[in-house]
Amino acid sequence: MRALTSLFAASLLAACGSSEPAAVTPAPMPAPVVSSAAAPLAASAAPVTPGPTLERLAADTPKTTVAGNTFIAPAGWGITVREPATILEPPEGDSHIAIVDVQASDADAAVAAAWKAYRPDARWPLKVANDMPDKDGWSKRRTYVYQTSPNERRDVFASTMLAGGTWTVAIYDMTQPVGEKRGGQVRAIFDRLLPKGRKRESFAGKAANKLDQARIAALGAFVEAAQKQLGVPGVSVGLIQDGKVVFAGGFGVRELGKKAPVDADTRYIIASNTKALTTLMLAKLVDEKKLTWETPATNALPSFKLGDADTTRRVQVKHLICACTGMPRQDLEWLLQFKGIKPEGAMAVLGTMQPTSQFGELFQYSNPLAAAAGFIGGHVAYPKLELGAAYDRAMQALVFDPLGMKATTFDFARAQQGNAAVAHAPDVDGKPALAINAINTSIIPVRPAGGGWSTVNDMLKYVMMELAEGKLPNGAQYISKDALLARRAPQIAIGNDATYGMGLTVDRTYGVPVVHHGGDMIGYHSDMLWLPEHGVGAVILTNGDPGWLIRTVFRRKLLEALFEGEPEADAQIAAQGKKFFDELAAERKLLTVPADPAHTGKLAPRYANAALGEVAVTRAGAATVFDFGEWKSEVGSRKNPDGSISFLTIVPGLVGLEFVVGAGPKRALVLRDAQHEYVFEER
Repeated sequence: MRALTSLFAASLLAACGSSEPAAVTPAPMPAPVVSSAAAPLAASAAPVTPGPTLERLAADTPKTTVAGNTFIAPAGWGITVREPATILEPPEGDSHIAIVDVQASDADAAVAAAWKAYRPDARWPLKVANDMPDKDGWSKRRTYVYQTSPNERRDVFASTMLAGGTWTVAIYDMTQPVGEKRGGQVRAIFDRLLPKGRKRESFAGKAANKLDQARIAALGAFVEAAQKQLGVPGVSVGLIQDGKVVFAGGFGVRELGKKAPVDADTRYIIASNTKALTTLMLAKLVDEKKLTWETPATNALPSFKLGDADTTRRVQVKHLICACTGMPRQDLEWLLQFKGIKPEGAMAVLGTMQPTSQFGELFQYSNPLAAAAGFIGGHVAYPKLELGAAYDRAMQALVFDPLGMKATTFDFARAQQGNAAVAHAPDVDGKPALAINAINTSIIPVRPAGGGWSTVNDMLKYVMMELAEGKLPNGAQYISKDALLARRAPQIAIGNDATYGMGLTVDRTYGVPVVHHGGDMIGYHSDMLWLPEHGVGAVILTNGDPGWLIRTVFRRKLLEALFEGEPEADAQIAAQGKKFFDELAAERKLLTVPADPAHTGKLAPRYANAALGEVAVTRAGAATVFDFGEWKSEVGSRKNPDGSISFLTIVPGLVGLEFVVGAGPKRALVLRDAQHEYVFEER
């Protein structure tokens, strides 16, 4: 699987100056690319030796590049200047971000000059390059993605931009463990990387426009254009202003090849938007004085345990879903091993998980820990029930019923009957197809983190309550304002302009607070957002990859409509869509399908890993199939720049789950996420 940090880092470089966060999806994404002038195949990833002027920073610090462009250097990082390169080094020392100011004739010449200044020994092949629209005073923007070998566990990207006659090149050269762990700090660097003297557009102090027929039509046209370009079959959208629903409807169809349209009552998996509903249930329990936000997790559920005793002791209810405990993303263990797993089993796996940063130090998103929040809340409400049943009943009684969310459910069988959207994703050749839906059921044992199904109309009821600070449409106080708003209080920073609370992000990139959360499962991507100061809210649900692009850029489009913002969203979605498919095509060129028999012939018939279970290798004609028990996929093969061999799944929705042939004497396959490695040995 391409590490999730790859998508995060690539998106930051593509944005360069924008703090728009990358969507998080379990589906692997292809990496970004650079110009051939920048580098052929690669030497080792030897760390850059900093000069004698290395400055270690005690706090986030405003800095300038050699040309005077501004950025924020994160706390704990080192910074050194080797003209024309300003080089940032995280505490681990094996990774770097270089911001290089050069004179050049064009973007390709600029990136070549930047590499010469930063690492003249670098020899990674260019995979793909893409032009990006002007933004934040930067023009001639272009992104580059390099092909690394999986055993390097390193992502390498670059981005060029022009301002004041000088090119600025940002180079991301980081190991995957460091890149994911320090993703929030990486965002801090890039979300304030601005040309000398430039300030970002701000809507602070402006009154929001009325979402009239023309503005609503413009938002709809944006969604329809993006939908067609990205091959997403259906998108449902809802808008609220001043306590009223001003639009609720859909664009497209529930399933490719069929006529049934999506609308405001179509059910989709809302994925991680479930987290905010889970913390709302916890807030109701706080109101009922059945727990407090500071209640130790072990007091609420004595069996709660993490792999680190000190972290276990320190975790309070509010920390379960704050992304601030130092527990890393560890999703493969529920994505690949979920058959027959109950919530109690999922909670037991937490006892094997170790933190990779200090408590309260870095933003690190953990789905299993967020699931524990819901199960602990359910146990407090209904201590005599099994954890899953207790959670489901607590959500129904404390959230869904009071808010009138009649279509919202955790029952997958019920959810997929009638007016339900079907998951889609590009196949290995980039063509729209039905996605592998079976793997979405992996979320059931950890459903408080992302297992809800809902509709635009139901989610608008939730957003309406948030905007009304806990009041229902009839004026009744459903929840106290203090308990409700505690969920938005910052627990950990994500860059400079956003903070994460309890299942909610507050983003002030453009001067006005936007409360939101995104959700991503295979073939389903959603967002909900509201502007508390302006009485505006929105919900967007999609049934296809890469729907995360639509739901992310839609936030910018809505701000443009409300505040007459600079028209950026349309160009952004077009460029990002092209970039996605260009990278998919570049990955496809490297892949042999069916897998090369010279390599498949050396595979064992069965492999096993203690944490992730078994993989059976079977043949179907010329195809080689990896069967994980819960689901299976044909694989393609790829020879990597370092000579290693990888097998990658090609089923739509999970194109690119990568198994590298082990180098030891025993037959083995190695599967990695950004911070973990799983070795499957011949069984």
